[in-house]
This record gives sequence, C-alpha cells and structure tokens, in this order.
Amino acid sequence: MEPLHRVKAAWNEWSDTDFAKYRSDERMAKLVSSPESAFHPTTYSMIKKALPDLMGKRVCVPSSGDNHAVFAFHLMGASVTSVDISERQLEHGAAIAKRHGWDIEFVCDDTMELSRISSDAYDFVYTSNGVHVWIHDLRAMYRSIRRILTGGGAIIMYDVHPFTRPFTDNTQQLTIRKPYDATGPFGEIPTYTWRMQDILNAMASSGLIVKHVEEMYAEYNTYWFEVSGDRERLSQEELDRLYRWEHNPLAALPQWLSIYAVK
Repeated sequence: MEPLHRVKAAWNEWSDTDFAKYRSDERMAKLVSSPESAFHPTTYSMIKKALPDLMGKRVCVPSSGDNHAVFAFHLMGASVTSVDISERQLEHGAAIAKRHGWDIEFVCDDTMELSRISSDAYDFVYTSNGVHVWIHDLRAMYRSIRRILTGGGAIIMYDVHPFTRPFTDNTQQLTIRKPYDATGPFGEIPTYTWRMQDILNAMASSGLIVKHVEEMYAEYNTYWFEVSGDRERLSQEELDRLYRWEHNPLAALPQWLSIYAVK
C-alpha cells in the first residue's frame, strides 16, 4: 500500500475509534458556547488581527481532522470549507453539522494538492495542530494553499513547535530520542518532524509573505500529558509543577508555533 493510502486508511480507522472522543456532546456543547475555545489563545489573537470580522469571509481548513476549527469559524459567521484526506472524519463532521443545521462544505482531498478546491477562492486558510506531521511535501502544501487564497488572503498555521521534537515526554529530565535534523519518514504509517527552516522555507518558496511568528510556552491543556492521558490523574499541585521549568525541563522549551503569512 502506498504511504498516502496507509495514512488515509489509518485515519479512517482512528476516526471511529481513538478520535471518537473529540465528537462528544460535552466537547460540542463547549464549542457552541465558546467557539474561540477551538484555538490556542495566542493563535486566536492572531486570527482576530488578520480578520477582525469573520462574518461572510470565505475560510478553508485543510487537513481539518476533528473539525473543531471548522465549526468554530462557521459559528463566527464565516463561510467554511472543511478539507481532509479521511472520508470518515468528513462524514462524522458532516453528521454533526447536519444535526446542528450548520451550512458547511466538506471536501475529500489531499492538502498537498487541493485539486478539488478552486484557485483564488478563499480569504483565509487555517491549519491546526497535527497537520504537518502527515505532510511529506511541505512546499507542495504551501503552494496549494497560496493558490486557493485570494490576493491579500491570509494563512495562519498552528502546530507543535519543532524544538520539542528531539525529546521524549520525560518530565524529569531532557532525554533525546532523535537529532533535530532527522525529519523522517518514521514508522509504517509515515510521519515527519519538520524543522523551523523547513516550514518557513516552504512558505517562502511558495510566494507567501510571513508577517508574524509566535512561539508559545507551556499553558494548561498542553500536549505532553494530554496526549499520554495522564492529565485526569494528576493533582492540581502536580499540574502546576509541570508548567514550571525548574521542575519540568520541557516547560523551558516553546511548545506551540503559529505563523501568519499573506499572499
């Protein structure tokens, strides 16, 4: 099976199993009552600066995954297209949208091509956490994103900061698991751990103009213990210690990255 087909098959399976929790009634109710909760606060501030008023704006979310950002943009008044390689993720997203009466377009397509998306069609593109790790050709992805943007349109990406990639999730001491410049592919279902230069150079080579970069440090709901499932088992005191670099060296590293660029 080709690598891309393995990724698609895996995500179709995970959509019905591991990632079903992201569609819970509790999560959807929080999103409806507070659409901005779909975004890191710093990233949301960047979005508001790029588009102070989302009402009527055309927004595309490639590699839309759990569709939380898609739903949030719709609730804020945008006309939204959700794009993902996984049919099951899109089907689940479409079912939620139908249940709520939300008018959202769902398109199955590869983010590196966006072949089913028209050129010069969107005011804004957003990619959320966990996109870049599945992309084997960053330059193709950003070329496609630039193509679908209108003149002066904006892209904001949000993802795990590349500086965390060389390290394990050991919160007691920094433990190296790989060199920073080892970017992949890793595993039978191929993943990639791109560097800052890979992301920025891909944007620049596509013709996008970088306007602003934010590197965010540890805050509540950060990824290293949320992913491991340990958050619910930790006391408030233990949680507080995780955010202090004196006790958890990982907290001395930026955890998240957001980049704002324009066409």
